[in-house]
Amino acid sequence: MTVTCYPRPVTHARMRDLVSFFSALLKGTKGGFGDFVHKLVPSQQQQLCRYAGAQKTPRPEGSEERGSLTSANPDDSRLKPSDFDYLKVIGQGSFGKVLLARHRESGSHYAVKVLQKQVILKRKEQRHVMVERNVLLKGLKHPFLVGLHFSFQTPNTLYFVLDYVNGGELFYHLQREGSFPEPRATFYAAEMASALGYLHHLDIVYRDLKPENILLDGEGHVMLTDFGLCKEGVAIGGTTHTFCGTPEYLAPEVLKGHSYCPAVDWWSLGSVLFEMLYGLPPFYSRSKVEMYERILHAPLKLRRGASRAARSLLEGLLERDASKRLGGSRDFVELQCHPFFVSINWDDLLARKVPPPFVPNVAGPCDVRYIDPEFTRQPVPASVGLSDRCHGGEAGGAFSGFSYMPPLECEVAELLS
Repeated sequence: MTVTCYPRPVTHARMRDLVSFFSALLKGTKGGFGDFVHKLVPSQQQQLCRYAGAQKTPRPEGSEERGSLTSANPDDSRLKPSDFDYLKVIGQGSFGKVLLARHRESGSHYAVKVLQKQVILKRKEQRHVMVERNVLLKGLKHPFLVGLHFSFQTPNTLYFVLDYVNGGELFYHLQREGSFPEPRATFYAAEMASALGYLHHLDIVYRDLKPENILLDGEGHVMLTDFGLCKEGVAIGGTTHTFCGTPEYLAPEVLKGHSYCPAVDWWSLGSVLFEMLYGLPPFYSRSKVEMYERILHAPLKLRRGASRAARSLLEGLLERDASKRLGGSRDFVELQCHPFFVSINWDDLLARKVPPPFVPNVAGPCDVRYIDPEFTRQPVPASVGLSDRCHGGEAGGAFSGFSYMPPLECEVAELLS
């Protein structure tokens, strides 16, 4: 069994060497770095951007490299809402909307999450927004996590500029098909487990795994999104207490108000796997009270149709005693060794070399056939791209440090200015 080691990004020292090289090469050139890159043939330009982006892990098809836009200072974002054309509403949450947007200068497509500050402050959720920003940045280093490319703010609004994937929510596909064949469920569960293991490796508990937060990209790979409920600083063996999550997928220790550890995510994975195989979460009821009672006390019923290995995995993940739960001791390594995943080469999976069992039929980034019409039929708010002046006093505000630009680009801009 090969234990996966997570790929490391290019080191800061190596990035500085690269910057110094191009700085020396271009010294005295008025056109600067941007003009130099523009003169390269397309294939060379793509290779340079991939290397300069310090992104070793393959990204999904259609996601843009981090070298598209520049700023001399990451705390003073030069991006503004009018830099984008907002094409479609593709999601909606408690604090705002998610829009498909195209950057006017580069032509790159992104999912832009637009959040209203007043709503966030009124509900005292600013800490969760900042945690989401931090986790999104770390997502750029894993192929099955939606990553943050840029973030900026205006006096009233926050903007997350994210990977755009349009293969649809797992929830959408489950609703349409009812359940999945076991090989397809195995593939999705393996990619989810890889993403969760990476977060746990960084002492982050995800806490909100559910089909609505599991997207498919254009090639059919899993992408976890929505990191607002993540909890940072919880190492393997550590605990936290906050009650949060979606009822159908909550672990018993969370419902009881007990302290809990990263193993809560493995319970949620078991619930999602159960739903993929059988069509509903394991303890589902229309009554929340009854559903909570079932999660705490009802026996796990595994109907026919799943393999012995699948039933064994479900029993291990849906173990009520977190100390005995599969993944409760050695975390992701325990799942890698389970017979249910015997067909998975984990190194190939992480490199996105395992062919997805289902490939969404999307014609391009503007194809939103797999996104719920409840969102796409909504008009794009006219106000979303009007405020051009970003908030200059962010250091003293509730969202200090929110703005983000890729660090390598900032160094290049500083050296060549």
